[in-house]
Amino acid sequence: MGGMPPIAAPATLPETTRRTAAPAWLVMLLVCAGQFLVVLDVSVVNVALPAMRTGLGLSELGLQWIVNAYVITFAGFMLLGGRAADIFGRKRIFVLGLALFTVASLGGGLAQHPWQLIAARTVQGVGAAVLSPATLTILTTSFPSGPARNRAIATWTAVGAGGGAVGGLVGGVLTEYLSWRWVLMINVPVGALVLAGAVLWLTESRQGAGRRLDVPGAMLVTAGLALVAYGIVQTETDGWASASALLPLAAGLVVIAAFLAVEARAKAPLMPLGLFRVRSVSSANGAMVLAGAAMFSMWYFLSLYAQNVLGYRPLEAGLSFIPHSLSIVLGSTLGPRLMNRLGAKTLAVSGAVISAAGMAWQGTMDVDGTYLGTILGPGILMALGAGLTATPIAAIATSGADPADQGLVSGLINTSRQMGGALGLSVLSTVAATRSAAGHGPKALAAGYGLAFHVGAMILLGSIVLMVLALPRRPADAAHG
Repeated sequence: MGGMPPIAAPATLPETTRRTAAPAWLVMLLVCAGQFLVVLDVSVVNVALPAMRTGLGLSELGLQWIVNAYVITFAGFMLLGGRAADIFGRKRIFVLGLALFTVASLGGGLAQHPWQLIAARTVQGVGAAVLSPATLTILTTSFPSGPARNRAIATWTAVGAGGGAVGGLVGGVLTEYLSWRWVLMINVPVGALVLAGAVLWLTESRQGAGRRLDVPGAMLVTAGLALVAYGIVQTETDGWASASALLPLAAGLVVIAAFLAVEARAKAPLMPLGLFRVRSVSSANGAMVLAGAAMFSMWYFLSLYAQNVLGYRPLEAGLSFIPHSLSIVLGSTLGPRLMNRLGAKTLAVSGAVISAAGMAWQGTMDVDGTYLGTILGPGILMALGAGLTATPIAAIATSGADPADQGLVSGLINTSRQMGGALGLSVLSTVAATRSAAGHGPKALAAGYGLAFHVGAMILLGSIVLMVLALPRRPADAAHG
């Protein structure tokens, strides 16, 4: 979800025999800077989307691919990136991922045609998927287990939350005073600086003897998601019965089926299917897919509504989302404390209910909306609920898994959230565009965005039903069907 902090893997990763010679604070600074860039780029483009559309002549539906190209590749290659870091070395993969991300950012900032920008965002997503898991494993192998490592992971998580939270404001400032291109170009000097520091001061470590990379699995799941998302988008212009929609949808499902077949036979699968026989893993990932599908699009549609309907400037739009960002950080901070009192399942359901209420309220937006009455109240509810929901779902997912699989299960939850978000954005964008096409001007746009929020609320209600019926109430129940 744009603005959602990453879910940290439990601190059970193996030690490395090598220790960095650099001061601990410098290692922390370098890896957290890399993670900040990755999370920032999920949300920073949202406020710049109208300016991108004007500058490159993007269609209304084409805008979503600026977001989805990044999110789909990020989700599809994230687990592969984590395994590559263990096999080939955490420093090497960190440097490779950051270099790829930085070069792609430069390419996106210089893009002259829509396809060039979408291609750059795709490569950015691959770079982010390689970089992000390496940042966490570098931390866990650079700090001894115990309080020091826990503080390091807490800092890493807080930095990720901050990256998502300030994305709207950073995007607004850069778009308003420079250009939408600087939303991407700002990564170049920062990335180059962190790259230099990583090469000079990080120490290599790895623990992947005898392990293999499931490259076919990563390619198949990413291609399958992209084809399904493309088919959904085509339904808006050509209808569900058209060949242009049915063919990519069918192809996407075939590719996803091939992915499942590959995973069932692979010696080192990207996504071990046996894990889904554990009740906690299967139910939590299913709930996260639906929750991500509903919540991820919140920032996207709010940015378009504020600028295209209410006439906000990019900076005004970015500033208007500050309370939302604070709410999601507050929810993420309160989550672990409330989980101890209420229980993980109760908190996950409560957070989703709060967010669904905010979405239903947001769906009443119209062309005469005001900040206080239309954006602030429902936005705070949506963001607060999203922050409260993520941590307990992740805790439930890992509660029934073997200790050796904890990191993998945490990665699966992150992947499920991103995959759900990508497909949800495709569905809700199509819903909004179809409704908006029935009229003209800002009034029609407001109606389309409002319907997207109402449909999102219904998807989130589906997630709530799944949580109530399937999530185990106690960790002891997690492994039982």
